[in-house]
Amino acid sequence: MKKHLSLLIVLLLSHVVTIAQKKHGLTIVIKSPLTPSVRLQEIVSIKWNDIVSKYPGIKSENFKVLGKDNIELPFQLEYKGLPVIQNLLVQVTISAGKVLKLKIVDGKPVTLTPKVFGRYVPERKDDFAWENDKVAFRMYGKALEATNENAYGIDVWAKRTDKLILNKWYKSGDYHADHGDGLDYYNVGFTLGAGDVAPYVEGKIAFPKNYRKWKILDQGPLRFSFQLEYDEWDVEGTLVKVTKLFSLDAGSQLNRVEATFSFSNGNGLLPVVVGIVKRKEKGTISSMVNNNGVLGYWEPEHGLDGVLGIGTIMLSPSNKSIEAETHLLQETMSKNGEAVIYYTGAAWNKAGAISTAEEWFRYLNLYKSTINSPLEIKIN
Repeated sequence: MKKHLSLLIVLLLSHVVTIAQKKHGLTIVIKSPLTPSVRLQEIVSIKWNDIVSKYPGIKSENFKVLGKDNIELPFQLEYKGLPVIQNLLVQVTISAGKVLKLKIVDGKPVTLTPKVFGRYVPERKDDFAWENDKVAFRMYGKALEATNENAYGIDVWAKRTDKLILNKWYKSGDYHADHGDGLDYYNVGFTLGAGDVAPYVEGKIAFPKNYRKWKILDQGPLRFSFQLEYDEWDVEGTLVKVTKLFSLDAGSQLNRVEATFSFSNGNGLLPVVVGIVKRKEKGTISSMVNNNGVLGYWEPEHGLDGVLGIGTIMLSPSNKSIEAETHLLQETMSKNGEAVIYYTGAAWNKAGAISTAEEWFRYLNLYKSTINSPLEIKIN
């Protein structure tokens, strides 16, 4: 009897200790697979509902995330455009095969300087522009169509500072010359630019008009995400609409893109391509055959402006890679209402982190390896 009573007391005390731990915090265990060798400043996503289920008393405005040696780590609450929190985003560095333990504890977190930013730019003919601490991009809106500057695809701004420069550059209006932070010299024109997506029928790209509606889903400080909507257009007798969801993480050269096409022959498939504009001068192209969905392009040098590397990584199955006269393309089949998912981005040799074609292609392949080998996450 005494033995049973002692066992019961031990179990009750253990339960009380567990409740007390969950009341005041919890531990998140992150394990890295054996590849790639190291993940630098990667954004880890942890479902908020899983955290709340283990830590019901957590207050979204009053907690901190601690890493090794109790160093406070940067984090963001991700909403994805919804009224309630969806995920906790934490920026971590972890080596292959290692385990990283994060602690969530009560307390006011430090104020984090945003590393991402984006906005609608009505003062520049409906641009939508966004950036992180590595690179900047923009898409073109309706107002530009009425000018002789009209263009279609994704534009890249070459920056060589970890500071956010969009507002500064737009305010000056003088961003086609390098005043120390970088410049916009990338020429898009009537192309897909740096990794846009469009239907591809009978060997031709079927471009829509520029975007018509925009919506910001998350405004940093670690991830910026937004959505663009396009009006319906005719693609060889098929009426097509597309919505594009972009997200850009701090520290990354690449955007994640989810392009959802809807079309009038709803039971069929729509061939689409993700493309990079190819210059007339000779650049360096990564393998177009058996490339595991990775396509890299190191542009020809643009005088004193330097060199931009552009790259795309397909997550949706890619049927084939195509080297056309003006584009490098990766083709896939879009199902009605299902997203085509891929990554696209750029690097500038004058930014310092990536300065050769070999380094750029290595970065793209390591990025794909990271996608294919996600971190294991457990909440205790």
